Amino acid sequence: MGDAGSSAPYSKTDNRNLKNKKPAQLVFFWDYDTQWGADRSRMPGGPKSWGPLEFENTERLLDLHAEYDVPACFAVVGSAALRGERPYHDPVQIRQIHEAGHEVGSHSHRHEWLPGLDSPRLRETLQSSREALEQCIGAPVTTFVPPWNQPFDYPRRLSISLAERREVRSQRTDLRKLCEMLASTGYRFCRVAYRPLFERLMDRLRQRPEPPRRPERIAGITCLRLNGFGFSPAIPRLLSRCVDSGGLAVIYAHPHSIRLGGAQDESLLVPFLELVREHRRTGRLQICLPRDLNGGMPLS
Repeated sequence: MGDAGSSAPYSKTDNRNLKNKKPAQLVFFWDYDTQWGADRSRMPGGPKSWGPLEFENTERLLDLHAEYDVPACFAVVGSAALRGERPYHDPVQIRQIHEAGHEVGSHSHRHEWLPGLDSPRLRETLQSSREALEQCIGAPVTTFVPPWNQPFDYPRRLSISLAERREVRSQRTDLRKLCEMLASTGYRFCRVAYRPLFERLMDRLRQRPEPPRRPERIAGITCLRLNGFGFSPAIPRLLSRCVDSGGLAVIYAHPHSIRLGGAQDESLLVPFLELVREHRRTGRLQICLPRDLNGGMPLS
């Protein structure tokens, strides 16, 4: 299903040869945290109570994605795939996500904060999550999405997280260490969000959406950097810029937030899906899933 519809229920609508210009690409993520993520919230006030919303809102999202013919990657907390009751578990819904043609990726086992894990605990959460999800859906899980989009710390690209370094003095997991462990535990892809120092400085001056992304390799893992969150007006502008210039739009949101107002609300999501459908209809945009990225290029 590498190019927006090679397996049911999605249909192939992209015209790759339109005016001899390669279509722009969209990679769409939903971070499926459940109550595991709510319990480990790092926002002020401690644990939150929104875990139950994950399930009913995901039912709505499956309908919307089918209506607009848009596949996505649902990054799922592995423990949610084990037997048990909501708001912590729902293996039936996770199988429904897979059977609808979406990709199921790992979002750690219990929504752990990865910078604070030493190597044995990091390996345990990566392996346990992958095994639980694969047993649930009966298919390989090769994509990983770190909770809170951390670690940010990646000195090789001048991305330094003082907060991570202050909180964890030794045996800290930085981005390279995470990717090395991902490669050794069978993953192939990771969504990342590091910010080089010069980009942080430019953020204060930026008057336009984030630029389109290109895949990169870190310690043997194909990585994509985020450039979009939610569906606020900046996100359609980002998509239009990608359509005009090529490259990838990499966006994400949370199912539990689609009816809470703000940038992730369904009232903004639906117009965004309509825009995506229109760009695909003209052959200027294709949808990629992470599992279909191979060395930075979609598989044909």
